[in-house]
Order: sequence, then C-alpha cells, then structure tokens
Amino acid sequence: MTLIDGITSRSVQTPRLRANVLERAGDPAHGGPDVVFIHGNVSSALFWQDAMLSMPEHWRVFAVDLRGFGDSETLPVDPTRGLRDFSDDVAGVIAELGLGRVHVVGWSMGAGVAMQYALDHPVRSLTLQSPVSPYGFGGTAADGSRLTDDDAGCGGGGVNPDFVARLESGDTSSESDASPRSVYASSYVLPGFVSDHEDIWVESMLTTTVGIDNYPGDGVASDNWPGFAAGSRGVLNTMAPKYLNLSAIVDLEPKPPLTWIHGANDVIVSDTSFFDINYLGEIGVIPGWPGSEVAPRQPMVTQTRTVFESYAAAGGTFQELVLENCGHSPHLEYPEAFRDALVATVEAAGGE
Repeated sequence: MTLIDGITSRSVQTPRLRANVLERAGDPAHGGPDVVFIHGNVSSALFWQDAMLSMPEHWRVFAVDLRGFGDSETLPVDPTRGLRDFSDDVAGVIAELGLGRVHVVGWSMGAGVAMQYALDHPVRSLTLQSPVSPYGFGGTAADGSRLTDDDAGCGGGGVNPDFVARLESGDTSSESDASPRSVYASSYVLPGFVSDHEDIWVESMLTTTVGIDNYPGDGVASDNWPGFAAGSRGVLNTMAPKYLNLSAIVDLEPKPPLTWIHGANDVIVSDTSFFDINYLGEIGVIPGWPGSEVAPRQPMVTQTRTVFESYAAAGGTFQELVLENCGHSPHLEYPEAFRDALVATVEAAGGE
C-alpha cells in the first residue's frame, strides 16, 4: 500500500470487521471537525490521499477502506441489504474511533454508502461526488420506477469478464481497453488527464477482491433483454434498484447541508452512461435493443437532481457544483474546486 507523505494507516477492529483507515491528523488543540471519506467501487481509500492532505490543518480527516477493498478484511457483501453492509461497517469504524457526528464525503458508490449512513445515523454534512443515483444503477425510468420485475440488465452479470480477470491478475499495463489502467484513464477521469500518482490509483483499483460474494457478484438468467438480471450476491447487485432506493433522504430530519459535485463529462454516472446496459443497447454496442419504450437509458443525473431539489424544497440546503471538462473524479481533476466546495459545506454546518 503506497502512502503519500502526511498520510498514515491503521487497522481498526470493530464488532463487524477489521477495517483499514487512513488518517491525516489535524491539530486537536483547535477542536476542528471530523471528516470521513468513503471511496467508490473498484477503488480504495488510497484515492482520497491528495484530497485529505489539502484539507484545513485543524480538521481531523479519515478515509475508510470498505470490506473487500484496500486493506480491509474481505467479507461477503449481501446486496439484499442494498449498501447497508458497507454503511454499517463505516458506522462501526466511526463508533470505534469515538467520532460521534461527522461530516461525510462519498464518491460514486461511496456516495450511496454516505446517503445510507445519513439515513441511519445523524451527520453534520454530506458532500457527494459523482454519486450513484438514489434509485440505484440501471433499470429505472426517470421517476425511479423499476423497468422489470427482475432488474434486467443490472448487477453483476453485465461486467466485462476481461476486466474482472485483469483485476484478479493484478494487471498494471495499458495493453488492453479492459486493463484497469486503461479503464481509469478512459472512465475515472477525462481522457488526457495526467496525474503524478496514477500508479497509486491503479494500485488502489487492484486491491478490489474479485469473487461472487465481492466484485462483481452474480447474475441470473432473464426472459427480458439483454438476457440477464441482478443476482443476490456481491457488490454490483447492491445497486440494483430492487435492493437500493435512497430517495427517502428527502424526508431526512434534521437535514444536513448537502453538496453535490460532479463532472460534466462523467461517462460512469451520466444520463448517457457507457456503463448503462440500456444506453449501450440504444447506441448499438449491445445487439437486440428492444427500444426506449421497453429499455430506456437511465437518466442518472436527472434523477439525482430531482431528488436533491426535492430535498431542498422540503427544507434542506442543497448546492450543486458541475465542473466542465471533468470526468468521474473531480477531487483528482479539479482539486481546488473540490476542496473549496467541501470546506464551504463543512462551514455551512457550523464547522464542528
């Protein structure tokens, strides 16, 4: 595990699991806020290091490796609980560290974990970067309603097996479009973006535990196009709409300040996502698409905006920051803008 100077790592044993936690220690004399970062899918806490180091010095900053990622213990992921296995794990770490109410920052799937955590535990603020739609990943209409009873086209059955094999083998090359490094360069960031720490980000991706109970999980046969549906084991099925619906955040009380940060050119979480099976059918990548009346693409960003606007209408505070020429990782691509938005969110919550 490659740590950048200023970041430390420790193992935290909770009643649920042994979790790895990165820390950028603040100055306790200043009584600063406690901020917890939650990484996304096929990544780990390593991705947060630069962002953690950029935070105000008096903050205490932590990043948790989710189960089956980074240096945390590998345990099965039960998707029938949605993202609760992950959020309950984070809750156990926060309790073990004695942090109480924290400011939570989540990225992609980790933003869904952050929302689930906020539904179950009071938080001081929520900063959500490139979040999974509150209605899950794939298989829903604009209003969040499910397209099929089995969530056809969703879950663990839709992943490129070459990518999974290269993750499992620890491939650090860019010899194939399915290599983790190539996927990072084409999808995690806007193509052409250069990072001095790219090797660390690829190392982070390669910490992903591959298997039916972890990434990607299973799929089942379906009579609906494209012939498979969400299974009941592993990571990707946690975001199938039959298991995940976070729209109850609209009714959360009290409502913490909420900031949504995302890139205008994100190809993962998008209204035209290249990871949405129905959109791939629409553009001819996957044959036999039955048309938009049967299998419309999921308007992920529009769904998120609608839910967050409802959050504001119900009395919450909601800010949206859209970054042009930015992909799925604003904290890497536009670190100053990300930092400023997060600091403003924490300060809006009183900075405690």
